[in-house]
Amino acid sequence: MKTESTSSKIRRRHFLAKLTTATATAAITSIATTSAAPPSSARNASRRISTSGLTEPVFRPLPLGSIQPQGWLQRQLRIQADGLSGHLDEFWPDVGQSQWFGGKAEGWERAPYWLDGVVPLAWVLGDEKLKAKVGRHIEYIVANQRPDGWYAPYPADARARSYDLWAILLVNKVLVQYHEATGDSKVLEAVLRNLRAVNEALDRTPLFGWGKFRWFEGLVAVYYAYEKSGEKWLLDLGRKFCEQGFDYMRFYAGEDVTQPTPRRGLWRWDKHVVNTGMALKAYALAFRLTGNQAQADFPARMLQILDRYHGQVTGMFTGDECLAGKNPVQGTELCAVVEAMYSLEHLVSITGIAAFGDRLERVAFNALPATFAPDMWSHQYDQQVNQVQCTINPDHMWSTNGPESNIFGLEPNYGCCTSNMHQGWPKFAAHLWMQTADGGIAVVAYAPSSAEFDVKGVRVRVALDTEYPFRETLRLSISVDRPVRFPMALRIPAWAADATVAVAGAAQKPAKPGSFHWIDRQWKGNEEIAIRFPMQAVATTRYNGALAIERGPLVYSLKLGENWMRVNTDKPHRELPHGDFEVRPTTPWNYGLLVDESKPESSVSFQERPIGDKPFSPDGAGIVAKVKGRRLPSWKLSHGWADEVPPEPQDSREQTEELELIPYGCTNIRLTEFPRLRRTV
Repeated sequence: MKTESTSSKIRRRHFLAKLTTATATAAITSIATTSAAPPSSARNASRRISTSGLTEPVFRPLPLGSIQPQGWLQRQLRIQADGLSGHLDEFWPDVGQSQWFGGKAEGWERAPYWLDGVVPLAWVLGDEKLKAKVGRHIEYIVANQRPDGWYAPYPADARARSYDLWAILLVNKVLVQYHEATGDSKVLEAVLRNLRAVNEALDRTPLFGWGKFRWFEGLVAVYYAYEKSGEKWLLDLGRKFCEQGFDYMRFYAGEDVTQPTPRRGLWRWDKHVVNTGMALKAYALAFRLTGNQAQADFPARMLQILDRYHGQVTGMFTGDECLAGKNPVQGTELCAVVEAMYSLEHLVSITGIAAFGDRLERVAFNALPATFAPDMWSHQYDQQVNQVQCTINPDHMWSTNGPESNIFGLEPNYGCCTSNMHQGWPKFAAHLWMQTADGGIAVVAYAPSSAEFDVKGVRVRVALDTEYPFRETLRLSISVDRPVRFPMALRIPAWAADATVAVAGAAQKPAKPGSFHWIDRQWKGNEEIAIRFPMQAVATTRYNGALAIERGPLVYSLKLGENWMRVNTDKPHRELPHGDFEVRPTTPWNYGLLVDESKPESSVSFQERPIGDKPFSPDGAGIVAKVKGRRLPSWKLSHGWADEVPPEPQDSREQTEELELIPYGCTNIRLTEFPRLRRTV
């Protein structure tokens, strides 16, 4: 019998890691365990309907504030709090002078968007100053709720002047986060009053506009309020959202979604990339109310379609601002990145499917940090996988966005990302650990962190000491006040062939990739689990046959020299450090790679380096890759961007050079999908 080679196993596992197919939706199968089978409560949780009428999620997120970031993640969140996120309300009128806070500026989505990120940011960091700032804004919203249940920005004459309910769905999602963190009863009472008003309003005016395409966001607050209050009318409200919202399942059954939006083409609600990122979780949320298994299965099918027709190597899909195909110079809007992450957090919670955790990490470690400046004082509207310069570009080829869409700035192109970008890292940190149905703990994504929770009246503290994803080893510590039995579920990435787990000093045992590895035992005192996820180089084929280099959850890009130049100094609120910047390369970008695709580990070497104070920056990269390549002088800029990757292997008589690749998330400008080279030249 022929034995599968290590490189073949790596490629197969890597393929499975990226492919979230309908196969993965089959009830939680392929769950590895240290005993004969996973706990039955975990195995069957997705089918259990509680007496309350909602299907129980497989994993429940811990209450906000239960998880504390450590190591590089703590530094990243601190950078965020010290950057735009922590200060936006101090100088940007759309938030600081919002009607939500008693001002005269925008009174719809922007202030709630900002709060949706800074509430979890304040609590995962334990930042008392930021908590106080957030608290003042929340208190104003609640104190100024009208007797009819509507919040102050909602028009008093809404029956005559229609108001898109999207902002109401959003602010209620913010308020239930705040209630979870603080227990402030006034906040929950305000949400319940408002949801009653929404329930009545939907009978008069069904959802329309953004609210119609984001109907499922309303279920987040509805379910939270229902589980706290038990008021049955809330389930009726949830059904109204489901019935009045846009039918994504029907849309994705057709062929229209498979077509890229024409460049400078037609803006559409149904192909809008942020709606798409949000909608990934729509039918998993609906499944909790209906118990319809077809709805629970749909998110994996939706991802499969997006990957096939619009997917990028980062785990995201294009959308600048509507779905735009697989070309690596088509952009992806920042709002879509953070919303897709939030959707994936819901998906792994509700379904318990490990592949959603794999995808969450892929987006979080690549697409998310790459679209911010390392100090998080500026950001892009659109990022490109092949992004060799970021300039004000009237000759751009976005589907509908404008010439400033991929500069780094305060509000490039449009201000929605300025207000909505803040939720990515904090919500990721808040969802690393989740509780199992029978009181245990699950690690659904990996980053240095700790968490506390109770099991059978016993206080438990767990901590993960690691430099993952820049390293392949993780040390998990469990501390209990007195002996207590509970299960622990460890997500084993699908790419991690030969993964091992060693419990309490025992011998290493294999853990099945693409599953949850269950450990059910009595824990005593202080114990440790040693985890290893071996990472191997993989060369994947992308658009036009281009090559991309990946290792574990990280994608690697050519490190380019950078020249940052301030622009738009005449515009309001562009003072340093929150100015606008163009970025141009100071080193060549037009290379092809010399890689043995059947055995890429022989062509690419990796060197570990200290993780910098700015973990996701060119100089702070904790690991680099070395690979050989040659210049392609005929491959040049087109329309102000890197031209399309040539579809056939290229000839180059240029000198062979050793190139340095760094993690995609550490780059500001980059080349990620490389042309193939003919080796005969």
